[in-house]
Amino acid sequence: MALGKGLVLVGLLIAAGGALLWWGVPLGRLPGDFVVRRGAFTFYVPLTTSVLISLAATLVMALLKK
Repeated sequence: MALGKGLVLVGLLIAAGGALLWWGVPLGRLPGDFVVRRGAFTFYVPLTTSVLISLAATLVMALLKK
């Protein structure tokens, strides 16, 4: 039973991410996502994107728990 809910959760998250990309939401380029470029070196910290994904996952898990 728990495995089934987990698979549904993963599927919903993948579908939601795909829908956001399809609608043109610029994931990874939001205010609060940091990029440091030094010559050929690039360091990327998707802070805001990570927070939004975490919130979405928390909402989906709360809905599935009911």
